[in-house]
Amino acid sequence: MKQWNRHFVVLGMLLACWLPCEAKHMAVVVDKSNPTGNVTATDLAKMLQANTKKWPDGRNITLVLRETSSPELQQVLQRIWKMPPEEVRSFLTAHKNNFVTVDSDDAVLKLVESTPGAMGLVDVYSISAKVNVLKVDGKLPLQQGYLLH
Repeated sequence: MKQWNRHFVVLGMLLACWLPCEAKHMAVVVDKSNPTGNVTATDLAKMLQANTKKWPDGRNITLVLRETSSPELQQVLQRIWKMPPEEVRSFLTAHKNNFVTVDSDDAVLKLVESTPGAMGLVDVYSISAKVNVLKVDGKLPLQQGYLLH
């Protein structure tokens, strides 16, 4: 019996290594002309809830998100907004006019790149040199303690 238990443990470990990682590292990106380099977590939450509608230079903030129903985005918004999952879903449904939604990270990047004042959330591995990555609380996406992990 002990031998079977050992086999199940090894099999479980192998399966865990083969399964794709569900957690994504997200990044906040803005157009190249945006002079903002860092935002606080509080300011980011206000921007994403459309409570803050303008950048410090006066340009309107255009929020570009990939599929608001995606689990990855909802997990990130839960962390930023400090809301339970049901409240995040309700907020996104009730305020869908506050966001421009697209179907891929590439589409987010293209729209952010071409729209002055745009801000988007993308998988960190999708980032291109055509956008700027914002620090959140002084940290970049792959640094320890970054909010959007």
